[in-house]
Amino acid sequence: MDVVILTGMSGAGKSTALKMMEDFGYYCIDNLPIPLIKKFGDSSELDTEIKRMALGIDIRNAAHIEDLINAVDFLRSNKVNCKILFLDADEDTLVRRYKETRRSHPLAMTDRIEHGIHEEFVRLQEIKKAADYILDTSRLLTRDLKAELEKIFVHDKSFNNLFISVLSFGFKYGIPRDADMVFDVRFLPNPYYVEGLRHLSGNDKEVRDFVMQFKESHDFLDKLEDMVQFLIPNFIKEGKSQLVIAVGCTGGKHRSVTLANALFERLNNNQNGSYGVRVEHLDIGKDAVRKGE
Repeated sequence: MDVVILTGMSGAGKSTALKMMEDFGYYCIDNLPIPLIKKFGDSSELDTEIKRMALGIDIRNAAHIEDLINAVDFLRSNKVNCKILFLDADEDTLVRRYKETRRSHPLAMTDRIEHGIHEEFVRLQEIKKAADYILDTSRLLTRDLKAELEKIFVHDKSFNNLFISVLSFGFKYGIPRDADMVFDVRFLPNPYYVEGLRHLSGNDKEVRDFVMQFKESHDFLDKLEDMVQFLIPNFIKEGKSQLVIAVGCTGGKHRSVTLANALFERLNNNQNGSYGVRVEHLDIGKDAVRKGE
């Protein structure tokens, strides 16, 4: 039997992930009391037609959460193929999600949400260290999360716990707070000043052709890709689960969008299943909004 223990920070997307696992053909149980997990080590007590199970375990099991690793070890000792999937997210994202849903954190009680998050973070550290897979959902869209889970649990591809987000942004709107690496492409000619290109974006062929006509654009991408590919295995070795690469120009609409897309394509084509990658354009439409277009 294959058993996936789906755990992690409250608000990181465990309920959503559990529904996805159900779509993948897993028999799913949410908030199973941890003392009952050992029952899955005795196949005589289970429906033998159930071959794959996903068990949602979170801090609602507070009284027994420290026993989870022992329960997993017990299953493995009884020849159950048991894996731990840990979903994580940064504090700002967790707070925002709780405020949007107007739910209270299970450990916060009448205290602030931040207090509950800090308490949960401390209590789950040993489980996170023991996890087979760690997914940081801070910047993952639902479709990105599904794609990563499908890669691991449906297509059985290798997974090294690293997800790369390539962002484009405008310096006049501020550098993304969660960026690990920031690159400035304002050294390239600006399409904003070219007739017919101002109202287009780096997603349009005309802008892409303009930006990529310069040798410096290709040199920049070559050097950047080479550095990132060098860093990826080292980040994986150190246990880093999320890498955010931010590419900025003045308004985040033309040059940065073009080069962020190009970097995403290169990384995506050369990943060999060793990491996940996505692209996001943070400020691409802000000029139009500000000008009422």
